Amino acid sequence: METKYIFVTGGVVSSLGKGIISSSLACLLKARGFRVTIQKFDPYINIDPGTLNPYEHGECYVTEDGYESDLDLGHYERFTDVRTSRANNATTGRIYQAVIDKERRGDYLGKTVQIVPHITDEIKRRVKYLGTTGDYDFIITEIGGVVGDIESLPFLEAVRQLRWELDTNSVSIHLTYVPYIAAAKELKTKPTQHSVKALQELGIQPDILVLRTEKEVNVDMRRKIALFCNVAPDAVIQSKDVNSIYKVPLTMHEQHLDEIVLRKTGVPVEGEPQMDRWLQFIDRMDTATETVTIGLVGKYVELQDAYKSINEALFHAATNAHRKLNLIYIHSEKVTPENVAEKLSGLDGVIIAPGFGQRGIEGKFVALKWCREADVPTFGICLGMQCMVIEFARNVLGLSDANSSEMDPHSPHKVIDLMEEQKNISNLGGTMRLGAFDCDLRPGSLAAKAYGAEHIRERHRHRFEFNNEYHDAFEQAGMQCVGENPGTKLVEVVEMPSKRWYLGTQYHPEYSSTVLSPSPVFASFIKAAVAYHDEKTMEQSADNQ
Repeated sequence: METKYIFVTGGVVSSLGKGIISSSLACLLKARGFRVTIQKFDPYINIDPGTLNPYEHGECYVTEDGYESDLDLGHYERFTDVRTSRANNATTGRIYQAVIDKERRGDYLGKTVQIVPHITDEIKRRVKYLGTTGDYDFIITEIGGVVGDIESLPFLEAVRQLRWELDTNSVSIHLTYVPYIAAAKELKTKPTQHSVKALQELGIQPDILVLRTEKEVNVDMRRKIALFCNVAPDAVIQSKDVNSIYKVPLTMHEQHLDEIVLRKTGVPVEGEPQMDRWLQFIDRMDTATETVTIGLVGKYVELQDAYKSINEALFHAATNAHRKLNLIYIHSEKVTPENVAEKLSGLDGVIIAPGFGQRGIEGKFVALKWCREADVPTFGICLGMQCMVIEFARNVLGLSDANSSEMDPHSPHKVIDLMEEQKNISNLGGTMRLGAFDCDLRPGSLAAKAYGAEHIRERHRHRFEFNNEYHDAFEQAGMQCVGENPGTKLVEVVEMPSKRWYLGTQYHPEYSSTVLSPSPVFASFIKAAVAYHDEKTMEQSADNQ
């Protein structure tokens, strides 16, 4: 069949959950046997989010082909098990850069370069690119920002043109907010009406409205919205708050969102989506009674989106272990030798978070020393692994001034050092070691047992690496370098066999964790944390007797 295009826009306020609605629809269509992918267009002028502070934009997600992308691509992968690439995300900066490069080459033959048609044509080209591959039946395109934002106008103009060109092969979904006014004890539809009117003024008539709400939007109110917004009454759907984002596909299917999209694009509606494994996951989530408590030590813990993929990977693993996840955020700047036991002693497992820079680093060293000596299951990711190496060098190898050249370029013991190929790089954007790389795991190691394999491939985002000059010293003292890149011999996994579970990865395994395929190393970590929890519970029970 011809590729169908679904455009998702938002109104009233940002952060309504366009990415979750897009992912949920993709999940349903894929469960019906269709080939689906999602792409995100971000209105900001940065080329990509790689140089953005997490406080600005949350987590930077990395695709297998090494593109630093919006965190919504993580949701897309987690909901669909479909890998994304650089073709699935573009920013205003990237669009303009492409057009300017063409102008400099003379591709426009001396014409005046304008937003219409040149910028909009480049947007349209990128929207349709994935459709030209022949790999997908449906392509869902999410437009970032809110209708009315000046930054979004070129993207919305491109959508208007594409709706005209694609005709029945496209559908427009508009997500809005229906606020509840507590003083009046009623929901208000006027913001939705204004949002749709703003979209109509740009030449786009939505086919489907999704109403984000905390309270039930009754049938009469939905009919009123349909009347004022020129939308069929059965195409006005509510997205009421639920206790997990992974239930949203089910609530959307209950209201026939997938069927409406199929009908509006002329695709026969046959049978039901095959959601058995998804429903099993939801059942384990809802019926879990026991808890596993994990502490995440990092410097962005006050911002929930900064560690989004880690949070979700932990949730996938805990749910599959039939446990409720109790995730406790611990600010690494506030961890000291005096309070570390108080902050960490009640935990079943600890994750030392990734990141960049000096701030909060000493607190991570303190936390790691305590975890190592207390033998608590501990997982270090990227910078977290590097901190494991530095702490071990200082407190076990006796190299008290050991450090990373990122933190102290003058340290006499740079056990973590700048990668050779990074030493002459001056531009920071898009220049790290990015994307998926092979890794060979030592047979019989904890990592190899976790993966059930000795050859794996995971995604990276870093500039610094384990300094192989210290390889033998670490191995002899008990920290084993059990994972290496087969080509560069870069150390990618370290572990301590003498501990319950003490492992660090230079790569980011959280990026590849999905609902239906949880990360094997996260699953192993949670299994160890559950065992430690049960061990402590038995000891306490014995003491009480």
